[in-house]
Amino acid sequence: MNPNLKFLVVDDLQSMRWIIIKRLKEVGFTRFEEANDGDVALQKLKKAVEDKNSFEFVISDWNMPNMKGIELLKEIRSDKALKELPFMMVTAEAEQAQMNEAMEAGADAYAFKPFTPEELKEKLIAVLEKRKNPKTNAAANNF
Repeated sequence: MNPNLKFLVVDDLQSMRWIIIKRLKEVGFTRFEEANDGDVALQKLKKAVEDKNSFEFVISDWNMPNMKGIELLKEIRSDKALKELPFMMVTAEAEQAQMNEAMEAGADAYAFKPFTPEELKEKLIAVLEKRKNPKTNAAANNF
């Protein structure tokens, strides 16, 4: 795994953003930015593309004001410059319908809060391996 991968961590709770960033640090990553909702995240993603300093992974909460994580995911997947961006949805709600909706919308992984550094690392590795070699089924366990 590349420790310099640039993450955008999206959650309306600052404490949860800090926890996710702490978990990312615990598994060796060093570059992150934060957004407190999908609207802010989408603006940051588009600006980063314009500045030729794109993000390389998005980890987003589902439930947020202004723009929910699922709406952010759909916006990303419909944007030519962003559509290939790896995306992991995180939520405290273990509902099968939400998991199915996230998968259909193009999420690469789905995680339930709270998660351990090991769980996060496994999902990130699986997503990155699948993205590197799409013919494998490496991310099958990400939902």
